[in-house]
Amino acid sequence: MVLEPVLCPSCGSKDVVKHGQSQAGRQRYKCRNAECSRCTFIRDYRYRGYLPEVKQQIVEMALNGSGIRDTARVLRISPTTVIEKLKKKSLPEDGE
Repeated sequence: MVLEPVLCPSCGSKDVVKHGQSQAGRQRYKCRNAECSRCTFIRDYRYRGYLPEVKQQIVEMALNGSGIRDTARVLRISPTTVIEKLKKKSLPEDGE
């Protein structure tokens, strides 16, 4: 039997415990590192819109002038996911 260590995708900590299951039956984990920005995560997301790399690409494409539907088509995710991500992303103001 081989045991794979579970690492937090945000901080890389090994201090991770099981934290129930998602509605789809996937194992959910909780990072117990106090400084970690993410408290729960799933190791293997099925929907691409949840991946941190895809979220970063959404922001980069928006800054380069790509539209919502174009971004959704290229990344193979829902336009609603693109809109929600862009609503959550706040840009720094000029005075700061």
